Amino acid sequence: MNFTLKIWRQKNAQSKGCFKIYKVSNINADTSFLEMLDILNNQLILEDKEEPVAFGHDCREGICGMCGLFINGRANGPDTGITTCQLMMRKFKDGDTITVEPWRANSFPVIKDLMVDRSAFDKILQVGGYISVNTGSAQEANSVPISQKDVEDAFDAAACIGCGVCVATCKNSSAMLFVASKVSHLAKLPQGKIEAVERARNMVAKMDELGFGGCSNTGACEVECPKNISITHIAKLNREFIKTKVKK
Repeated sequence: MNFTLKIWRQKNAQSKGCFKIYKVSNINADTSFLEMLDILNNQLILEDKEEPVAFGHDCREGICGMCGLFINGRANGPDTGITTCQLMMRKFKDGDTITVEPWRANSFPVIKDLMVDRSAFDKILQVGGYISVNTGSAQEANSVPISQKDVEDAFDAAACIGCGVCVATCKNSSAMLFVASKVSHLAKLPQGKIEAVERARNMVAKMDELGFGGCSNTGACEVECPKNISITHIAKLNREFIKTKVKK
């Protein structure tokens, strides 16, 4: 398979970026999208005319959340429930032109080319995404009864990998689904009750401080989330936040 790649190149956050055109040939249909970018970078290194394209990656197993890209105007490309590293080239047609861009959000400034700085998520977690626990030996598993529904809901919310798809796909660049997943999964468990009030208040305040927009209520975040996290968790976040107005 042969492709024409229209890739965003940008030296750093202060520089003005632009699209550049590249050609890749003889790509196997079972090649992943990131492997295809590796092949392109090998070409650029051998030609020694241009720096390789910078893009985020680590696990390449849909776990770390580092590899998010906009591909042909859609987060992670023409598939659902996946990260970019799980996208296979068989999802495209031979001869296709593929446009590749970084996440577009003020809170995720470009580091270089397709890489963005998502440390804003770390700052949100630092003000509330934790619990108070004793650091001794592990508790007996049955010592704190938890309903199966709460366990399942908490586990679903905890599946968030902090990839930033929700921010990139929201027209307001809202981080509500990310914050909601972190607040919701702890709110469902007894271990999360200690900091419950401060958690919702502080994480929402930090989200606003870092320049993320408000929820657009369009559900784009849920549709494109690679872990299929439901926007019902946003409702849970709203309830937890309302409690902070009652409990001072």
